[in-house]
Amino acid sequence: MTGKLVNKTELIDHIATSADISKAAAARALDAVIDGVTTTLAKNDSVTLVGFGTFSVSERAARTGRNPRTKEEIVIEAAKVPKFKAGKALKDAVN
Repeated sequence: MTGKLVNKTELIDHIATSADISKAAAARALDAVIDGVTTTLAKNDSVTLVGFGTFSVSERAARTGRNPRTKEEIVIEAAKVPKFKAGKALKDAVN
């Protein structure tokens, strides 16, 4: 899994091989992790996986933008946005 973009199917194949489980079980496990992170972030809480990183929600303030086509000013509403901060072990593995 190096040097290319990995999609969900390839990640499931990797999980199945690494954990010596079926692809169906790996898909269910990955879906459960994604659902757990999504549900937790929707509650405005954070998920910390020690060594991997922390998923959290950040508030983005309302601001004024410009429509690039018409150059007209528009108001961009405030929003909550997901954020990920890599942990030390992940940073070390990448470098």
